[in-house]
Amino acid sequence: MRYLIFTLLLSFSVLYSQNNSKGNMHLIPMKDFFKNPEKASFQISPNGEYLSFMMPYKSRMNVFVQKVGSDDAVRITSAEERDISGYFWASNNRIVYMKDKGGDENFHMFAVGIDGQNEIDLTPYDKVRVEIVDDLEDIDDEMIISMNKNNPQLFDVYRINIISGEMKEIAKNPGNITSWVTDHEGKVRIATTTDGVNNTLLYRRTESDEFQPVLTTNFKESLSPLMFDFKNEFVYMLSNINRDKLAIVLYDMEKKSEIKMVYENQDVDVANLLSSNKRKVITGASFVKAKREYVFWDKETQKEFELLQKLLPGYEVTVISSNKNEDKMLVRTFSDKSRGSYYFFDSKSEKITKLAEATPWLKENELCDMKPVTYKTRDGLVVNGYLTLPRNSDGRNLPVVVNPHGGPWYRDNWGFNPEVQFLANRGYAVFQMNFRGSTGYGKQFWSCSFKEWGKKMQDDISDGVKYLINEGIADPKRVAIYGGSYGGYATLAGMTFTPELYACGVDYVGVSNLFTFMNSIPPYWKPYLDMLYEMVGHPENDKDMLTATSPVFHVDKITSPLMVAQGANDPRVAKAESDQMVEALKKRGIDVPYMVKDNEGHGFHNEENRFDFYRAMEVFFGKYLGGKVE
Repeated sequence: MRYLIFTLLLSFSVLYSQNNSKGNMHLIPMKDFFKNPEKASFQISPNGEYLSFMMPYKSRMNVFVQKVGSDDAVRITSAEERDISGYFWASNNRIVYMKDKGGDENFHMFAVGIDGQNEIDLTPYDKVRVEIVDDLEDIDDEMIISMNKNNPQLFDVYRINIISGEMKEIAKNPGNITSWVTDHEGKVRIATTTDGVNNTLLYRRTESDEFQPVLTTNFKESLSPLMFDFKNEFVYMLSNINRDKLAIVLYDMEKKSEIKMVYENQDVDVANLLSSNKRKVITGASFVKAKREYVFWDKETQKEFELLQKLLPGYEVTVISSNKNEDKMLVRTFSDKSRGSYYFFDSKSEKITKLAEATPWLKENELCDMKPVTYKTRDGLVVNGYLTLPRNSDGRNLPVVVNPHGGPWYRDNWGFNPEVQFLANRGYAVFQMNFRGSTGYGKQFWSCSFKEWGKKMQDDISDGVKYLINEGIADPKRVAIYGGSYGGYATLAGMTFTPELYACGVDYVGVSNLFTFMNSIPPYWKPYLDMLYEMVGHPENDKDMLTATSPVFHVDKITSPLMVAQGANDPRVAKAESDQMVEALKKRGIDVPYMVKDNEGHGFHNEENRFDFYRAMEVFFGKYLGGKVE
């Protein structure tokens, strides 16, 4: 394991005495924010008789099972090198889980009995990634998966027995299919192809028929299948065709036409469709403005939701799992100051029982409010974001950590964020913004980010900083920028193109060179390469622009200290991206502490590596921004 000790630790004792003399806010140990939860990821078996959850075992998150009403749990997985990535109930007696190696994102699929016996690696292939197409809820021993076993760029579809591991290829990828969709009987009836920039929706009535094209759209327009209706005739879709915001529509694949609008919101994209598989009805939809909101069409679901809100007041409430009969449910609460608690809910008796709190060591009255904010950019665009101020602060003249999200075609949401709460506890205001290109705000807001890396997208971040300064919230001499992935790129771009704004920065698995970034993407992203060229820039046709917006070529403009962290096995942002930046800064004599973890990929998932990273960040920001240090 490669780990470079930070020279800034030399000043630790001085910082400790200086920073702990400021204010009276209780300093929460760093590990309390970033250690594994006590219990998490609760699910209920299809028959409602068993609960499962993830809990640390030898510092790794593993799966445990217990009978409903019992306090005795059986650990059924034994991961020691890396956390289980995710799991689900495949039947009443068997659980399927996913795990990669060292962060390479080549996920293998395993199955194990609920007593911990008969464990099998269902996809024991090297450098192969498996994805779930359909868990076949009504068929106990089988699932439908896709794998790039035959070609690293293409995913074929297989029907697999989760007891024996026997599998059969049921759909061969001709070379351009990027996704597959099944109906409620587990029949593969929809596929999507791409030529890089245009997507074609394919459909067949039965699995013995040939796929036929339904509609071809440019990637900027979306017609994405959510689910078949319960008669397996029509398809519920997310669509922004002839509209700006994604809406739920019902679509006739044979007539190639939209039957009706199911739901749209004028302000934001619709995010999800809710349904009852038992009663065979769609029940509602969800969307996110400042916070998540719902609309219900089904009185039974609405009544149930309102009851849960009454039973668990003051929190966001969501049903995370239910049995097939839909009368026994697992409910989770969360807020901006709580990672959440888990509850067992019996809808017949309307009785709710608390199962666990994810992080009981974190006290809500010691954490900070995350408040929605909006501001206007220099070209008049309205940007939504979140501002978290330290407790007992007057909100004036504060050190600030600007935290742009990754993606970049993603968005920040209201809720508990351990990084945000950690930094606020150290005395920093934390500012997150959904700059142009962030998803959820419609087609126009998304597409106006194309070929704007380091330009208007970065201006949106800079304008947010100026907004905080003009409002008197930020001390202009104590502003830092920190982000991961695209947020890491935004950190490097901010430090490079607007060095006057930032006292320091932290780049976490960020892109520094747009040319090498596009040359090193995973093979299964290759079908989208032309789309990436249109969204970011073409290495030949847009060479001057990419050179101008790649921070590595403008290191001479950086004047402030920069911390860099990188996973050696990152399949998305190669280690060379960080190596280039660090080497160039070292030559210029800039303070550039560099952390590389040999057993990590795109972000640090192992607990001890998270501890190393956030301890180093804490000391780094303490040195250059003057916040508290544990």
